[in-house]
Amino acid sequence: MSAPEADPRIRVRVRDGVGRITLDRPEAINAVDLSMLTTVMAALDTWREDPEVDLIVFDGVGDRGFSAGGDVRALYAGIGAGEVRDAEEFFRTEYRMNAAIAEYPKPVIAFADGITMGGGIGMAGHAHVRIVTETSRLAMPETRIGFTPDAGGSWLLARAPGRIGEYLALTSDAMDAADAIYAGFADHLVPRADLPAVLHALETRADPATPTELVLLFDETPEESGLTAARAWIDDAFSRDTLPGILDRLRELAADARWAADVRSPATALAALEERPPTALAVTLAAIRSARALPGLRAALEQEFRLIGWFATTQPDMLEGIRAQMVDKDRRPRWHPATLAELPADIVGQAFSHENPRPLF
Repeated sequence: MSAPEADPRIRVRVRDGVGRITLDRPEAINAVDLSMLTTVMAALDTWREDPEVDLIVFDGVGDRGFSAGGDVRALYAGIGAGEVRDAEEFFRTEYRMNAAIAEYPKPVIAFADGITMGGGIGMAGHAHVRIVTETSRLAMPETRIGFTPDAGGSWLLARAPGRIGEYLALTSDAMDAADAIYAGFADHLVPRADLPAVLHALETRADPATPTELVLLFDETPEESGLTAARAWIDDAFSRDTLPGILDRLRELAADARWAADVRSPATALAALEERPPTALAVTLAAIRSARALPGLRAALEQEFRLIGWFATTQPDMLEGIRAQMVDKDRRPRWHPATLAELPADIVGQAFSHENPRPLF
């Protein structure tokens, strides 16, 4: 069988020792599909032992963002048509790429400029040097569309300070640059206008020579993260043992005037959770807490692979969420079940015991 052709929506080139992978699908905020992921993996495999390539840079075309994540419309069409094996192959390739980036033997630098969500975080969030800008908006929005944070997102969320991980995972709240650095999703804030200069410095190897030291020449200190001010009530509510306990505590805290005027408040978090599908919330809460005890990213990806397989093959909420938010855009999803009271007591156990036809690794 001949090797697949490179996807033109992934621009791959080498210059002065820098292997550059640019996502070039700006009309879809650089959302990636299986063909694009395959091209990225081929480049990483080719450069792994190439003495002419010293480091890797990920970036994206367009002003809107690095990547909105996976092409969920394509997944919606495929799963809806019964082509579950294609969806499984997409996630297998994506998660193997996430692991390859994290474990790469050469420095990997990512420019998470603008919108960077879901699978976009799967590329940028596991890089060795993660750059955000004043335009960056990072999120793991999966519960909004009926499933659970993936692409290694559960591993990052589990290591956020306090209970920030549970909060971000369940509410799908977006982070700015300061939030992303505070939560452990990014390392450096660099003005968008300086990104070409950072790339030039990486190519010319001006002293200091390591990628991190070079980036620090352009690094700016962000303002204090808004998550810091919200930590008190986030840790209070999202440390509760159960999902109903979290919701009950948010209702109590929403009556406290201390946070009423804040953009992030117990009331806004409560409103977000009341819109989310109960199944996705219950499984996601368990996934973040389980990931805290896992030994590494690969184990977290294996857990996510089982969970996403369960959602894709057994749960109507995944297709319904994508339909309501991304396809028909009526913003009126009909979740099954619709309430926590209707949620089967063993739903989390069902999700975590799922096995896909083929293992991830």
